[in-house]
Amino acid sequence: MKVFIVSDSHGLTNELLEITKRHAHEAAAFIHCGDSELSDNCKELQPFISVGGNCDFVRSFAKERTEDIQGIRFFITHGHLYNVKMTLMNLYYRAKEVEANVVCFGHSHIALAEKMDDVLFINPGSLLLPRLRKERTYASVQIDNGQAIVQFYDLNGQEMLDLRKIFSF
Repeated sequence: MKVFIVSDSHGLTNELLEITKRHAHEAAAFIHCGDSELSDNCKELQPFISVGGNCDFVRSFAKERTEDIQGIRFFITHGHLYNVKMTLMNLYYRAKEVEANVVCFGHSHIALAEKMDDVLFINPGSLLLPRLRKERTYASVQIDNGQAIVQFYDLNGQEMLDLRKIFSF
């Protein structure tokens, strides 16, 4: 099972279409962690399980979602309401409350994959304005046979091998 995750696209549309087209054959789901700055009914967001961020002014976006994807529970939020630029502890506590296995979030624009106890946290970085590196990124998580592989890609779909992480799951 493989899920692709984007965040902080801030108005980009062609890039969203390219990512979904590029990975449609292998994706169990696509997740957008907010700050798309698009309307909730635009065609570019249709393939995505989406939440709203601090730059999304469409009120119909949920602030957070819990989704079961092929037996794995994902908690999806932008992160601004959980102070993610300072700590992941608030997200960790919320993940425990909703019994999530994987937390997908954005807001900081920093690509990250980290596991705390039995919860995997993934921030795909930003499709428009990355921080701490120049590449604009998105991520995937593949979970099979007790293992989670988190991969990060640039906008051309090239894997950024220095960011790849493997976790027991």
